[in-house]
Amino acid sequence: MSIKAIAKPASTLLSPKDHALILIDHQSQMAFNVKSIDITNLRTNTGILAHTAKGFNVPTIVSTISKDTFAGPLFDEITAALPEAKIVDRTTSNAWEDENFIARVNATGKSRLVICGLWTSVCCNGPVLSALEQGYEVYVVTDACGDCTPEAHERAIERMLQAGARPITALTYLLELQRDWARVETYELTTGVAKRFGGAFGVGIHYAHTMFAVHEGKKA
Repeated sequence: MSIKAIAKPASTLLSPKDHALILIDHQSQMAFNVKSIDITNLRTNTGILAHTAKGFNVPTIVSTISKDTFAGPLFDEITAALPEAKIVDRTTSNAWEDENFIARVNATGKSRLVICGLWTSVCCNGPVLSALEQGYEVYVVTDACGDCTPEAHERAIERMLQAGARPITALTYLLELQRDWARVETYELTTGVAKRFGGAFGVGIHYAHTMFAVHEGKKA
């Protein structure tokens, strides 16, 4: 039987209106002992997520654990992008066991969730497994998570994937929401986030824009 292709994206690709983003415990104390990823990269990737969600108007839940008594403040990359965010502070390591957090999840009305957090094996793993068991579709941003050892991070990611989560990276998240450079209403947002946080990719965009006035959405 032959197959005929059609110009239509896969249903598993994310779009700005079909999901909520959840950022869990990106706090000072939680980052102190992260060894699975360089902290600068971790903060950069978290910044990509927060600024992307803000720019694309994605419903976003920011949650902390014991922020005033133990784990400390959020990364500046989050507060800079989401200064008006109402933080859900918890005592539970698994945010899915906190009633205020669950109320925020329900308020989004979304059954598709994009989740990341510190540590991968605890504060990310718990909500992901719990959400999957309750029927949610879950994407895990693997490079905006971190743990005390590479082994702990990798086994936690493996466990979540075995349960049905889909892996994604922060830059992929940004580009997946844009997906077409001809979408002019978010072009400057996407290239702006990439230039600020996107490493070599962002440097390349900045170079092309500066030297040749290149716009990716324009056709020759």
